[in-house]
Amino acid sequence: MAHLVDTLHPDGGEYGLEALARAARAADLELVVVGISGGGDGARAAALRRCGAVVVEHGLAPWDPRAVPRVLETLREHRVRLVHTHAPNADVAGSAAASRLRIPVVSTLHRIEEEPADRLDRMRRTARTLARKRFVTRTIAISRLQRDWYRRVAGSEQGLVVLPDGVTDPGPADPAVRARVRRGLGVGEGGVLAVSAAPMRRGKGQDLLLDAVAELPGDLPVTVVLTGDGPLRPWLEARVGREEELEGRVVFRHHGDPGELLQAADLQLHTTRTDTMPSVVVRGMAAGVPAVVSRVGGLPEIVTRDVGRQVPLDAAAIADAIVELAGDADLRARLGRAARARYLERFEAGGWAGRLREVYESALARP
Repeated sequence: MAHLVDTLHPDGGEYGLEALARAARAADLELVVVGISGGGDGARAAALRRCGAVVVEHGLAPWDPRAVPRVLETLREHRVRLVHTHAPNADVAGSAAASRLRIPVVSTLHRIEEEPADRLDRMRRTARTLARKRFVTRTIAISRLQRDWYRRVAGSEQGLVVLPDGVTDPGPADPAVRARVRRGLGVGEGGVLAVSAAPMRRGKGQDLLLDAVAELPGDLPVTVVLTGDGPLRPWLEARVGREEELEGRVVFRHHGDPGELLQAADLQLHTTRTDTMPSVVVRGMAAGVPAVVSRVGGLPEIVTRDVGRQVPLDAAAIADAIVELAGDADLRARLGRAARARYLERFEAGGWAGRLREVYESALARP
């Protein structure tokens, strides 16, 4: 099976490919990952290779017409039986190459497109939808919300399935690592560590989260860590530095992988204004961490009342949920256990790979 992506650059889409590569052998899947563009430090490609995947990077510019013959050559070389595409450029190149070899195409929708801004945008979306209906054998929506959106746009649900991406099980937290991380952040005995791991860019809600943190009672022992990076990070850091209610309570950490922070956390905070199916929230559930999430996009499909709290896009409501969970260790423990169980049932990578194999088999069996 060949997975086509626009790029393996760290700032590109993650698509859960490393988790899939780790689980592929147990599901009897052989993965070839093809990056149409190059870039990055090679870390993602190296991680995929360590998991047993074959990785090919063509190093082309976006929408380079040479992508189709290059991809076609790769598919032939590795005797690929099915192509799985992610993102628009990969959809086009993968479908064109696969059609020449007469092999099926599976494509995952990774976002919900906003309402087209003008006539040209509407024409482009219509063209993509028609091409998908013509060349793609199965379309995967990663949430029910996304399925409903695409059904409205396409006017059909033929070949459409719902399958959330999976996440690798992190296993039990190492007590020594947990203690070291918390100590390094200044979280003392009885303190509550809350982690936000969304990219720091427009729409991800860190400004709203800071509004909520500013409303927390001064004696509430909560340390909020914002991890990751993005264009809004300097602005967010400047705001924390100049507001007394935030300084000393909000900490920034550069972490390419938030795994250790999530393993050490008592709460996860994800107050984004839009999100389809963020894998970082699922990673928190895998670590047994209850979450406070905004009631938008696909988040209510991940975090139910039994595993965390859904809140409106309102600072006071977010603050109330943080106060509730920060003040009740027993409640956090109960929600954390339920979050872990929900993860194992619905989002664990091995189960995901098995369900994905079923999608592949149905596509291969299609006359």
